[in-house]
Amino acid sequence: MPAAQSAAPPHQRQVLSPKVASWLQVAPMAVIFTLMVLIPLAIIFVVSFLDYDFAQVFPELYLGSWVDLFTSQLTLNLYALTFKFVAIVWVVTFVLGFCIAYFLSFHVRSGALRLLLMAAIAIPFWTSGPIRMVSWVPLLGREGLINQALMGLHLTSEPVTWLMYSEFAVLVAYINLLTMPMVAAMANSMAKIPHSVIQAAKDAGASEGQIIRDIIFPLIKPGIAIGSIFVVTAVMGDVFIVKQMSGSQVNTVGMSIVTELNAFMYPPAAAKSIVLLVIVLSIVGLLLRFADIRKELQK
Repeated sequence: MPAAQSAAPPHQRQVLSPKVASWLQVAPMAVIFTLMVLIPLAIIFVVSFLDYDFAQVFPELYLGSWVDLFTSQLTLNLYALTFKFVAIVWVVTFVLGFCIAYFLSFHVRSGALRLLLMAAIAIPFWTSGPIRMVSWVPLLGREGLINQALMGLHLTSEPVTWLMYSEFAVLVAYINLLTMPMVAAMANSMAKIPHSVIQAAKDAGASEGQIIRDIIFPLIKPGIAIGSIFVVTAVMGDVFIVKQMSGSQVNTVGMSIVTELNAFMYPPAAAKSIVLLVIVLSIVGLLLRFADIRKELQK
């Protein structure tokens, strides 16, 4: 019998191929995404082609919901009003957001002061949405501060009724809510611009307008795109602000969908939801082509 025996070969682990490992990593999220997003969307899409009556949906092909969606002037007006809200809110929040972000990034030298000012912008959003909506009444209401000031200065003899529960009030609430995300997105992009680049441009004789046009705007495209996505998705899909600030007197696509759901009119609500989703995804896709957001988020 030999004095020493050869050791048994070590246990060899089975190593998965990179392709299989990648599929296993993606599988949990893919299952969740399929169950929570794709299947519900497929159900909504199918329901939009079904016939319906009061509180009933029949398994019969019916194109009336889609025909009404593209031919009804009332429905087209709803989409036009929603697009108007998106355009106005985007323009105003973009201008305000850029001016505030530019001031904080390039004119406030103290980092502590810059942080304090950013916190001052964010503090109002620590309160809940309903409280913020109610807080507009003492300012914009018939007996609010603005109406009292206008009548006190004899600029009007009676309260201005369109300040509250109107399209104007909805726009004010949107701008107040969505300016901060636009500021944060653009300020984040501006913070990555070296001050030496700005100083070199000034030394070369460039004016502030030229610096903004030729240096800052091209470098903050990702921030503009991110802020714009916040604005577009928030306004297009909102119901709460429109209902609270207009007193249910302004009707948008989202409000129309909620009204039809409450009336058990599921197929037309489903059709409007599908079209709204396609529009939002198309706008987001255009914004993603405008700037490489993934590169911005990785920095």
